[in-house]
Amino acid sequence: MDAMKIVDVCKSFQGNIAVNNASLKVEEGKITGLIGANGAGKTTLFNCISGYYQATSGKIYFRDKEIQNKSAQQLCHMGIARTFQIAKPFGMLSALDNVAVGGYNKAKNRKEAYQFAEESLEMVGLLDKKDNLAMLLNTGEQRKLELARALSTKPEVLLLDEVMAGLTPTESLEMVNLIEKVNASGITILMIEHIMPVIMKLSSYIYVMERGKVIAEGSPVEVANNQKVIESYLGKGLEV
Repeated sequence: MDAMKIVDVCKSFQGNIAVNNASLKVEEGKITGLIGANGAGKTTLFNCISGYYQATSGKIYFRDKEIQNKSAQQLCHMGIARTFQIAKPFGMLSALDNVAVGGYNKAKNRKEAYQFAEESLEMVGLLDKKDNLAMLLNTGEQRKLELARALSTKPEVLLLDEVMAGLTPTESLEMVNLIEKVNASGITILMIEHIMPVIMKLSSYIYVMERGKVIAEGSPVEVANNQKVIESYLGKGLEV
């Protein structure tokens, strides 16, 4: 069963095509990867899926319902959450207050929003930092904070946009384990990532974009050995 389906989505800006008839499926309960060089259109496609942009054309389905004309707020309430390439916390608020902002998406009141926030901070390993100002958290902790805020919305599908960016090898390993933990909790994940060993390890299926188009798809092994992908992105075969 597909949690999401993207069909022939296009997005252009003043005649410049950023996403060109992109189609992909996100299988329920799985981690699906999306890779490609900088400028391939991955984040623009994410923005269309999550309601930050409206697609110029094409269809986007969430549980068989068309959603391409819905706002980010509506989609979040339906169960689609996302993180961003650059973490931008409310620096002068505590970690708990930052995450509670997301909790209000499904919470009936303030108490429940903060309950959701504490649960999310515990899941990502930041509960002991809940009273710390967000601006004082290091890069790895801010990445976790961004993830916790998305989790506090109680998503069914989570879109992760380069959550490993700027992390040390140790922090990256922690994030890999955390993503596996989130997925094991029942949350379906679509993720963009440039670190190939990470995306190959986590994903059950991968799509590859180039110049706005999906040029290849398949299992990690199939993608790593696809000649078109090797020539346009990987540069050489990748052991999986």
